[in-house]
Amino acid sequence: MSSAVSTEGTRSVANGELTRSQRLDRLPFNKLHGRLLGGSGIGWALDAMDVGLISFLMVAIKQEWGLSTAEISWIASVGFIGMAVGASMGGYLADRIGRRNVFALTLIVYGLATGFSALSTGFWMLIVFRFVIGLGLGAELPVASTLVSEYAPARIRGRMVVLLEAFWAVGWILAALIGYYVVPQENGWRWALVLGVVPALYAIYVRRGLPESVRFLEKAGRIDEAEASVRRFEEASGIEPVPSPTPPPAAKPSIKALWEKRFAGRTVALWLTWFGVNFSYYGAFLWIPTFLVAQGFPMAKSFEFTLWITLAQLPGYAVAAVLIEKIGRRFTLATFLLGSAASAIAFGQSSSESAILLTGCLLSFFNLGAWGALYAVTPEVYPTTMRATGSGSATAFGRIASIIGPLLVPWVHDNYGTGTTFVLIAVSFAVAMFAALGLPEWKGRELQSN
Repeated sequence: MSSAVSTEGTRSVANGELTRSQRLDRLPFNKLHGRLLGGSGIGWALDAMDVGLISFLMVAIKQEWGLSTAEISWIASVGFIGMAVGASMGGYLADRIGRRNVFALTLIVYGLATGFSALSTGFWMLIVFRFVIGLGLGAELPVASTLVSEYAPARIRGRMVVLLEAFWAVGWILAALIGYYVVPQENGWRWALVLGVVPALYAIYVRRGLPESVRFLEKAGRIDEAEASVRRFEEASGIEPVPSPTPPPAAKPSIKALWEKRFAGRTVALWLTWFGVNFSYYGAFLWIPTFLVAQGFPMAKSFEFTLWITLAQLPGYAVAAVLIEKIGRRFTLATFLLGSAASAIAFGQSSSESAILLTGCLLSFFNLGAWGALYAVTPEVYPTTMRATGSGSATAFGRIASIIGPLLVPWVHDNYGTGTTFVLIAVSFAVAMFAALGLPEWKGRELQSN
């Protein structure tokens, strides 16, 4: 290749030179991409397992401690308060000290806190641990998606991030299996939390086995490390390296930059999309096992239904991974959100076992496909110097909805019934759908540098 095509946020490179980002974009998918995706994905799955477990633990803890619905709601929501704080802090720190370092740190924080929460002797002790767990969980997700996005070749970047998000389904399925087989046993909810120590152990591998972002290394002035990392990926693909220019000095990450004229519209659209998706997802899925028990199903049967509904997440991710590189991020996201809204209304009107399973699976299929598309588009909205900050801020704003949802939804359910509850959830999906149409389309384009 003798020249590179210039895209928004990159400068034209001549004389046979390619930027390191362009060198990464020209590569085919290789074993190092697979290792990065798998390594980040396992951390993502462990994160999902922890979040998913609380929906099963709430049923058991409420019965054992005799808690009210309001108290159980706070056990769910306080974790999301921590996630809101963690997402904002984690994104900013990832732009300052590196994606990999923050990723490993978050695994340690929420892994140890989850293990210690198994020793909780009462409501307030568990509340404190759930907040700390949330700090780690909230910081990890935007950082992991940013790291994968910055290594993925442009033509398959969206697909790789959707596949990363698909590990969420793996983690939630693990949570459903633990909920079904472990939680109903004596002290089962405590043993389920003990399993949450695994992420802390996995952090050792993350710190040593995953690469740091090349774009971050360049912006930090660590040019030799950036070059060595790119060459490892080129060698894995059997492609000869070419010269790369020295990148210009980078500005420090700033929250204020999200609201500059160039980015303000994107920020509003992204934040509203995150808000609507979080409210709908956590308002529905955290409470489905409890709602089913309230309808008269035994706890074990409720958990079985939830396991089958969770399995429908996997084909949702698979379809989204295909469509996102064919019809684009924005249209894929909006389509899956529309399907989510329709499925939510149908689920709220279902009463028979077969109807609950069918509509629940459709809700799971469309909702998690939408999550995959949302995580794919989010890192593409901002340039390198503010990518993790922007992703973390959008995630943090979305977590406000994940705090409100688990508090408001059971109140609506108790006072107005299941049908009205899921109409509310459908409206939230619709708000997210219209906001998503205002996001930029970055299919097949190089990530912005400046």
